[in-house]
Amino acid sequence: MDSYRWNWQVFWNTVDYGGEQYYQWLVSGLLLTIATSLLAWCLALFLGILLGVCTTTPLKWVCWIGDIYVEVFRNIPLIVQMFLWFFVLPEILPPSWGNWLKTGLPFPEFYTAVFSLAFFTAARIAEQVKAGIMSIPLGQKSAGLAMGFTLLQVYRYILLPCVLRIMIPPLTSEFINIFKNSSVALTIGLLELMATGQQVNEYTFQGMEVFSVVTLLYVGIALVVNAIMAGIEERVKIPGYLEGR
Repeated sequence: MDSYRWNWQVFWNTVDYGGEQYYQWLVSGLLLTIATSLLAWCLALFLGILLGVCTTTPLKWVCWIGDIYVEVFRNIPLIVQMFLWFFVLPEILPPSWGNWLKTGLPFPEFYTAVFSLAFFTAARIAEQVKAGIMSIPLGQKSAGLAMGFTLLQVYRYILLPCVLRIMIPPLTSEFINIFKNSSVALTIGLLELMATGQQVNEYTFQGMEVFSVVTLLYVGIALVVNAIMAGIEERVKIPGYLEGR
């Protein structure tokens, strides 16, 4: 049996239609993956912090809202959530709204992927924020209230600045995960990195080369994210707080 012959030149071959080269498809998918993931991350971080605060407030009904959200969105698989947002939601809304989501909204696959990733990741970030707040000594909260701060000010000026510093390592994992989870969006037709990799493979039948490059691109994204977050952690760390790490 002949050994496999690698053909890296395939990426510079021209597509039969359109005049593009195959590497341009991968670049397009990579850029779409980055755009989807970054937008989803910004939304997930904001929503996750808000929900994490909600689950630790003395207001029971606010805690219930946060807890219900976390339990629902954390325990439903991401691919199921994407299908629900993309295929089911337009059918159960009023016809005018559903038609707008299906035909009037530009690039619906992109927006569905962004919001699905954001809502799913926000539930995980909320639990990390909750754990971070609960790890801070109760005396800090009590001291803030004793000084005349409102509860909102205690969270804003005392708890959250400390929590967001000590939870950078788990946030790094979630940041990397959101890039990896974006590959699920191929199931709703988003031509992100994994989808364009499959597309190139179907046209060229060079799966070894194609998916090797796709893998390296995902690894490269993870290394860049890890380096950026490590730099942020070093810059904002509290001296002496994590001395034993």
